[in-house]
Amino acid sequence: MSGAMIPKTPAELMAYLDELGISVATREHPPLYTVADSQALRGEIPGGHTKNLFLKDKKDNFFLVTVDEQANVDLKQIHHLIGAASRVSFGKPEALMELLGIVPGAVTVFGLVNDRTGKVKLVLDSVLMENATINAHPLTNEATTSIRRDDLLRFVKATGHDAVILKVSG
Repeated sequence: MSGAMIPKTPAELMAYLDELGISVATREHPPLYTVADSQALRGEIPGGHTKNLFLKDKKDNFFLVTVDEQANVDLKQIHHLIGAASRVSFGKPEALMELLGIVPGAVTVFGLVNDRTGKVKLVLDSVLMENATINAHPLTNEATTSIRRDDLLRFVKATGHDAVILKVSG
């Protein structure tokens, strides 16, 4: 696997955030795979909790759409909003690992730290971004990291991505 990306670990992500002067709070918990699991197991963590959709269009453009965990997203229509070349489908686990260095169940906006080529377009739902604090997995679904909204945008910019903030939820 020459040239394959070695994804950052959660500890390396924390060190990166620290280098950026961004302070976060991380709480460990049993692995969470679904929104229902998250709500049951994480306890009371204030702020907006994220649900992430890793999508691709027919031209192999990849999108990470981050919305509030309770948001409804119309996958038949979202391509019009996010600038996809066609209707979108879920990206395959191999592409998720190759581009964001994460596995299904741990999809997170923090995966952008591994997208060094900038192939993934980030879309943040405007409803989620009304929260002062955003919660996301720190590259593992065995923890939840709380980050201030403005610091999340700083992190995204530091990884070389533009955060496109759109209303994508119904």
